[in-house]
Amino acid sequence: MVDNNHVSVDCSCCSDCGDTTLNTQTVTLDGCSCGPGCCDVPKPIQMAKKRIVIDFLFLDVSVCTRCQGADTSLDEALSEVSKVLEATGVEVLVNKINVVSEELAKQYKFISSPTIRVNGRDIQMDVKESLCESCGDLCGDEVDCRVWVYQGNEYTIPPKAMIIEALLKEVYGESDDVQKEPEYSMPDNLKKFYAAMRNK
Repeated sequence: MVDNNHVSVDCSCCSDCGDTTLNTQTVTLDGCSCGPGCCDVPKPIQMAKKRIVIDFLFLDVSVCTRCQGADTSLDEALSEVSKVLEATGVEVLVNKINVVSEELAKQYKFISSPTIRVNGRDIQMDVKESLCESCGDLCGDEVDCRVWVYQGNEYTIPPKAMIIEALLKEVYGESDDVQKEPEYSMPDNLKKFYAAMRNK
């Protein structure tokens, strides 16, 4: 590799002419006697790895069955696509964030539990929720959790295929135009949950 007018030892241009000046770690181009241009053959450029950041945001994984299920589904999806992503030079970083307070909810612009984001994009932009009995048992009040809509069907746990599809679209598909996010306002459902947890 040519770097600052130096040639690395893997240069083989002098193998036919018997020049032994390249038996050192590096030599200047002027030290090669094979003629101008023989050592500055372009080398393959190593592309920087593409990074995918996944944020899994949730209210609770100790009691809430929907959060537990989403966590498991995410792990299984990553396990299935990890070899493909690794082979194509994609680095995956997973952040699992327990949004235990209103302050954290504001920081992460948390709107529904659980949430899965890929490079900052919610894998389901439209929020749909239904009553979650396990979170109700946790906080002592009625609380809704997320419902996932995939291929026309509704699920209380995100299907593994839905997560894989979102990952592959982000890595290999064309990204949608970035839309301006509306100003964050904490949903009443989350306010109710945090208030109930404080009063326990």
